[in-house]
Parts: sequence; structure tokens; C-alpha cells
Amino acid sequence: MADSRFFANKGPFALGEIAVRVGAELGPHADPSLQIVDIAALDAAGPEHLSFLDNPKYAGAFAATAAGACLVHPRFVERAPAGLALLVTGEPYRAYALASQLFYPEEIQGSDTFGEPGIVHSRAVVHQSAKIGAGATIEPGAVIGADVEIGSGTIVGSNAVIGKGCTIGRDCFVGPNVTVSHAHIGDRVILHPGVAIGQDGFGFAMGFPRHEKVPQLGRVIIQDNVEIGANTTVDRGAGPDTVIGEGSKIDNLVQIGHNVTMGRGCVVVAQTGVSGSAKLGDYVILAAQVGVTGHLTINSGAQIAARSAVVHDVPPGQRYGGVPAKPVREWQRELAAVKNLGKRRKPGQAAGPADETD
Repeated sequence: MADSRFFANKGPFALGEIAVRVGAELGPHADPSLQIVDIAALDAAGPEHLSFLDNPKYAGAFAATAAGACLVHPRFVERAPAGLALLVTGEPYRAYALASQLFYPEEIQGSDTFGEPGIVHSRAVVHQSAKIGAGATIEPGAVIGADVEIGSGTIVGSNAVIGKGCTIGRDCFVGPNVTVSHAHIGDRVILHPGVAIGQDGFGFAMGFPRHEKVPQLGRVIIQDNVEIGANTTVDRGAGPDTVIGEGSKIDNLVQIGHNVTMGRGCVVVAQTGVSGSAKLGDYVILAAQVGVTGHLTINSGAQIAARSAVVHDVPPGQRYGGVPAKPVREWQRELAAVKNLGKRRKPGQAAGPADETD
């Protein structure tokens, strides 16, 4: 269960209220007035807890759980232990996310890290021309530059630096040690600790006698409801802007190059790099350690497997993988062919070291 020193639980809630909140149906023996105090994993839950089952791998833990209530898919209803109240839904994990938000609403957008919310701390440095919205939190050591605008309810963590002219919307969370420059940020955006937004794109006219720096004259535009993980970097554009679309989620340790445009609802997983001027459509998924070459387009709904290298445009809705990335089925056939090739030996050919046994 969550440590109360760090997380504020807003429970208890009646089971019927939770069902309405998450869009689930009460099971045949579920009491809507049952009070649920908290959420917990199947193997740690007690009678006052709500849990969930989404992966069949945990069916054994489901059968043995002591939870008071559980979110389950209809196919698992008959396997529930006696006395367990069920909330039945086709998407148990999504329902669990909504229930978690009900108990811990502050964790949806991030909460202050110092412990004095809603104030501009005396040890913050705020330029006299900056505009700070009502109820915003500026923690010790934060630096807010000239003509910056920060919306109401936004939190700027300790030692974060918001460069001159930047704008940040309402109810955002800017974590400790974040730097933001040359950027306009929408509402309800989360920037985890160490994120760097708006630094120079990597632009040089290479040659002798030296590589000449190309001034990067664009901005970073981050739309509403974006979340960016710790130590991720988003370069500003060289002339056009770098754009992160509404609702996109970017993991830790990701590099987004200059002039990249990312559509709505994209997911980019850790250690991925997107080179300059690449275009991602809506709801594109890049798994971990993907590399995307610059000046190409990954169209809406495409999914790229982990550790792939994208060097050509990807059609809408396609699943690609490999180095270079290609349609997943083609990639898998190639892997199988190479594996089988390694096992073959011509008739009468002497066994090599890999074929010998002790």
C-alpha cells in the first residue's frame, strides 16, 4: 500500500461510487455500500481493499486473494473466490487506473516536492516582469525569467529554471532541476525532474576550417496533457517549431531533435531517439531504444518494435521492427530463416565446435 508520508489517500469510497467512476458493473453479490479504503495488489490486499486482474498470469493470486473487491474481465467472473465483490469490466487495467485516480488525485498531475504548496517561496528568484497565476507554487531555488507567464495551480519545483519569455499553462508540474527555454507549454503538462526543453537543436554546417553553428530560431510547442519523463531532452526548432502533440507520453531518457513534430496521443518509450525534422502522426508508438532517422514520416497509428531503426517512411497503422525496420511479419520471417540457416549442415560435413558435445 502507498506510504502516507508521500501519497495522500482520499478514501474511503463506496463500492457503488467506484463502479460509476470507472464504468464497471457490480457483480451479482456485490454490495454497493461496501466501503473501500484503498487499492492494493492481489497478493497484498485485505478486506478493505480494491484490486484488479487483467493478466491471466495472476489468476492463481486472484483465486487466493483476500481483497474485499476486484476489477475483473467477464471471462474471470466464474473463477472468483467466494465472498469477493466483483466490478466487471472489459478493461480492468484502465478501470484500475481510474480507481487509483479517485483515491490519489494529486498523483495525476504531480504534487509539490517541498511541502509548502500555493506560495512563491522567498528563496525563489522571480523576475519582476514575470506573471504568476493564482495558487501557483514556486519552490526554493527556482528561477523564473523576464516576461515568463505561469498559469494558476502550476507547480515549479526546486532549482528549476524557466527562461525569459516562456509560457506555461494551468495545473502543470515542472519538476526539480527542469530547464525550459524558448517554449510555450499548455495546460496539465508534467515535466519530470531533469527534463530539458528548448535548448539548441544540433545544427551545424560541417566542413573546414570549422563546423559553423546554425542559429536555432524556432521554439518548442508542448500541447495540453503531455507528460515527459526524467532526463528527456526536447530541442527547439531551427526555424520551424518542435511540436509535441496533445496527450502524448514520453518516457525517461528520450531525445527529441529539432523540428520534430509529434501528433496527438503518441507514446515514446525510454532511450529512444527521434532525429531532426521527423514527423510522427497521431497515436504512434515507439518502443524502447528505437532510432528514427530524420526527415521521414511515421504515419498515424504505426507501432515500432523495441531496438528498431526506422530509416524509411512507415505507412499508417503498420507494425514495423528490425534493423532496418520493416513490416513485423517480414522481419520475423527473416529472423526465423537466419536461425534455421545456422542449424543446417551439409550431409557428411564434419561437426564444428558448436555441434560438438562433451
